[in-house]
Amino acid sequence: MTAPGVIAHYNLLERLEPVGPGELYRARDTHHGRTVAVRLLPAAMAPDAKSRAALIAQAKALASFSHPNVTIVFDAGEQDGRVYIAFEFLKGDPLRLEMSGRPMNVRRALEIASQIANAVAAAHAGGFLHGGLSPDSVIITAKGQTKVPGFELAARAGVDFVDGDLKLRDYESPEEARGEAGDERADTYSVGAILYEMLTARRPPHKGAAAPSTFNPHVPKELDERVLKAIAPNPASRYQSAATLAAELRSMTTALDVHGGPPDEAPAQSRRRVPMALIVALLVGVVLGALFWITRS
Repeated sequence: MTAPGVIAHYNLLERLEPVGPGELYRARDTHHGRTVAVRLLPAAMAPDAKSRAALIAQAKALASFSHPNVTIVFDAGEQDGRVYIAFEFLKGDPLRLEMSGRPMNVRRALEIASQIANAVAAAHAGGFLHGGLSPDSVIITAKGQTKVPGFELAARAGVDFVDGDLKLRDYESPEEARGEAGDERADTYSVGAILYEMLTARRPPHKGAAAPSTFNPHVPKELDERVLKAIAPNPASRYQSAATLAAELRSMTTALDVHGGPPDEAPAQSRRRVPMALIVALLVGVVLGALFWITRS
């Protein structure tokens, strides 16, 4: 085994908590002088030379794919019988942290879901399926941008690895849960399921879900219809492409912007400004009070 702290031309700087299989590190790419993330996959995921070659080829194919909402894959290789993947290092937190176990602001949930759907649509256009979307693998960067992990390589607990395909048992579609092969509509279901949970703080059941507005009165009826279509139990009843879902979510976002958002729900940005306004008012009051007592003394 190579000296500890080194994988190929990557100097390992810090071990990170992995969202996915194997070991995850923050590392320095000595060839390009940049900070990257390196995942060292378990040997059991690709136990022979053929499966390792297939996985490396799959990862390198992703290196040619580029989208602002997709984590960039830089490189992949093999070291001592294990596959490593180097990809974009992100400063941010999983979407799960922003969700915080309670319904999110509708406008913010739509913004995030639109970015996820855009990324999935672009990946489908490039010939990639994801099969592993979840609020734990989607990252919200320090600048508020949504980043979806590399397609066909996203995974956390409950992974199946067969014939070079990495599969996630998490926000899977009803047909995948039945053991059937998923297609683009399975990814569309996962996007809808994440949006449903952002709006309601509940996972949608596979047998059919209640409208999001049942649990969150701020959700407009028009959005109810779009979400329920995305997570329909029958794939034939869903949006047939992620591109169509992305367009629908963008139209809903525009409608909310035009009409000022759902009744009784302040935009997330406005809510953030309220505490600052109160602080300013208190400071003004203190200054005026001090001036009053100074002039009287």
